[in-house]
Amino acid sequence: MPRQKNRAAATHGSEAPPAAKSPSATPELTRREALGALAGTSGLLLLACGGRPPERGPVDGYDWNGHRWGYAIDVDKCIGCGSCQRACRSENNVPDGYHRTWVERYRVTLKGDLHVDVATGSDHVFATVEGEVSRAFFVPKMCNHCSGSVCTKVCPVGASFHTRDGVVLVDHDHCIGCGYCVQACPYGCRYIDPRIHMADKCTWCYHRITRPRADGTRQDPACVECCPVKARIFGDLKDPKSRLSLLLKRRTYRVLRPALGTEPNCYYHGLKREVL
Repeated sequence: MPRQKNRAAATHGSEAPPAAKSPSATPELTRREALGALAGTSGLLLLACGGRPPERGPVDGYDWNGHRWGYAIDVDKCIGCGSCQRACRSENNVPDGYHRTWVERYRVTLKGDLHVDVATGSDHVFATVEGEVSRAFFVPKMCNHCSGSVCTKVCPVGASFHTRDGVVLVDHDHCIGCGYCVQACPYGCRYIDPRIHMADKCTWCYHRITRPRADGTRQDPACVECCPVKARIFGDLKDPKSRLSLLLKRRTYRVLRPALGTEPNCYYHGLKREVL
């Protein structure tokens, strides 16, 4: 996640003033005090937090106002190979048993019964299932980076926040691990990382999309780059000529659970009625 000074630039356009160097003002002590107060009122069991290497923030000079990132998924193309999950786990050091992105398999039997499952193994490969079906398809899921996100509204310390380029992130310098955002997310896209006891989720590989390659070209999220059938599309909605912008203009796309009014920024082409 971007460090605190990068968060300030992302949300307000200027860097936050340096924190005082007294022991009482360190982020760790502030977090412990907050956790202690929370535990005293809710009975939460406090656990020691393990370390995890921080992700790099945006490159110096990154234009926070010049982009609005979005994502699209072509359900008709997805083959359920699990490459996206394996790439995400490797790129983002996702703990075993947790997922920043996952793929659901939908099977409709000849009688019309619906069965949904996910690949639970460490290799993310679906098990063979016996029986005839009338149709089957795969649906990738992840954080929808909603413009009207519920998770940012329920966070008691403002650790879940929106960047000005349209991404929802978690500031681990402020997160107290209360889990409110995990419970509030209607898409089931968040979890508490058992190593650090703080909320985590898909970031659209923010450390990649805000740091161009040596030749100046933009990096895509790891799941997009590894998809063998190009079922995942990432792009800049502020750029009318980006692949994503052109696809959204030329084809019909839908979002998950639109009635909730969360305004997701993840768009699906070919989404079947069983998923909505």
